[in-house]
Amino acid sequence: MKCHVTKSHDCSVSHDQLKNTTTKLRLSLRSDTQPCYLVCQKKNSSVLIHLASGTHHSMENIPRCDITSSTMAASRVLSNAARLRSCIGSRHRFIRNLHIRGISSCVDPSHGLTDEQKEFQKVAFDFATNEMAPHMAEWDQKEIFPVDTMRRAAQLGFGGIYVQPDVGGSGLSRLDTSVIFEALSTGCVSTTAYISIHNMCAWMIDTFGNAEQRERFCPDLCLMEKFASYCLTEPGSGSDAASLATSAVLKGDHYVLNGSKAFISGGGDTDVYVVMCRTGGKGPKGISCVVVEKGTPGLSFGKKERKMGWNSQPTRAVIFEDCAVPVANLLGLEGQGFNIAMRGLNGGRINIASCSLGAAHASVQLARDHLLVRKQFGETLSNNQFLQFKLAEMATQLVASRLLVREAASALQDDRADAAALCAMAKLFATDQCFDICNQALQMHGGYGYLKDYAVQQFVRDIRVHQILEGTNEVMRMIVSRNLLSEI
Repeated sequence: MKCHVTKSHDCSVSHDQLKNTTTKLRLSLRSDTQPCYLVCQKKNSSVLIHLASGTHHSMENIPRCDITSSTMAASRVLSNAARLRSCIGSRHRFIRNLHIRGISSCVDPSHGLTDEQKEFQKVAFDFATNEMAPHMAEWDQKEIFPVDTMRRAAQLGFGGIYVQPDVGGSGLSRLDTSVIFEALSTGCVSTTAYISIHNMCAWMIDTFGNAEQRERFCPDLCLMEKFASYCLTEPGSGSDAASLATSAVLKGDHYVLNGSKAFISGGGDTDVYVVMCRTGGKGPKGISCVVVEKGTPGLSFGKKERKMGWNSQPTRAVIFEDCAVPVANLLGLEGQGFNIAMRGLNGGRINIASCSLGAAHASVQLARDHLLVRKQFGETLSNNQFLQFKLAEMATQLVASRLLVREAASALQDDRADAAALCAMAKLFATDQCFDICNQALQMHGGYGYLKDYAVQQFVRDIRVHQILEGTNEVMRMIVSRNLLSEI
């Protein structure tokens, strides 16, 4: 029996291995030898088939869906060599518990997904449950940037989810990406939000970079051997991004940058900075995009900001003082930077809305569990009709938000004319509604919800900023209204 992995790679797989199985998942793909692996479902066990340079092997009796970071069924292929890391992990407790408790009937995040998307989702939920959630509070309180955990996520293909496979990406769709980020955020919103920004930067280089730039930057970014930051906002230009003042003056074969960027996620700890700077006159057409690498003379960073949430990722100002960047690091053409920035943000808005969905989904579960056990006036809170109605409203807000986010993700993937407006709608609606859900879940917990021993307060703190970044929700309203009025 033949198993076609890519157009250029074909590998023989025995009939016994694939008999009565259904291929569920392909997570890893790298250009060097076109290797990947397949997880094939067979009743309650799986067959792991690794394909690299025309060879394969199998693992029998792997429990269903058992792919975790600590016991990964497979890893991404490192540079110039096909590498497999596989072993057995724990069950997908998050999904399993939802089904056992019956909460999934109306808010099940797997509704409407393909079998393959459900497998991506299960892997992400499992990683969130086992590798992120147990450390979420510690990362927040000690302000730890969990580099090792993120690199384990990258081994599952989450470092370049929608980057093309020929430079190490997973090559998945925007909808696949939304599903993954929603699931990861149930384990830690702050860390997932950074991963989403990193993915956006990698996509920008993959999409607008030339062949040399893609090969130089993308493989390490997809493996998270190097981390990326997006540099648009400045102290004097937030919502009015087209007024940015950071200058880039061409001198020989270098651009000399002067200026500063504010509120940069990962600033100081990351390796690659995708920077919007002014190479021409005023307005958006004078903006270009360059990649600045850490260690470049003239690049420095401000103090680490103290924040309400998002504490597992550092935030600093990024400062350029006569910082000479090779012309070879220009992405696209001069004057194309604003368009690159806005196209990146369309996807970024879907990503950050998806992170809000994960926080809201987890908060609905936490609220429900609390109502079932907390007693007041001689009975559990779940018997209080007011709280029943509130919980129903929260579930409705969650599902409505998810549907809009996924519709916008599909529109962006298909490059529809209404994609930018739908991305703005999704970001506006989902981040507002999901914050309300988390805040109401905290209220249902009473005084306990205000304690840092309870996860719900961290979800509230971490997603509050989602209404501000990637374009404030006021700007999202401007984008949608302009789209409507331009139809007249």
